[in-house]
Amino acid sequence: MMIVQITDYGQGDINFVEYQVSGLTEDQLNYLNTNLDEKTLIKEDNLIITCTFDNELYPFQSDVAQFRLDDFISREEIEMNVFLSSFLEDM
Repeated sequence: MMIVQITDYGQGDINFVEYQVSGLTEDQLNYLNTNLDEKTLIKEDNLIITCTFDNELYPFQSDVAQFRLDDFISREEIEMNVFLSSFLEDM
């Protein structure tokens, strides 16, 4: 079962969100690592995905994100899980 967690994020010179994806098979890890457009690496059987954003698209800049940060992080993790699941269907 795939588990997606946001492990780091920041806004500054580079706006980024880093995801750690666990619970993937070796084939799934390699497929995502090879085919995603985002920066990826495999570390200890986990896929690390780093997404970068322009200022206007950075997801953690809104007032809602700051007020309900835990809920916002959970929603971002769910959205990435859904995206990766649909991406893996093409495998």
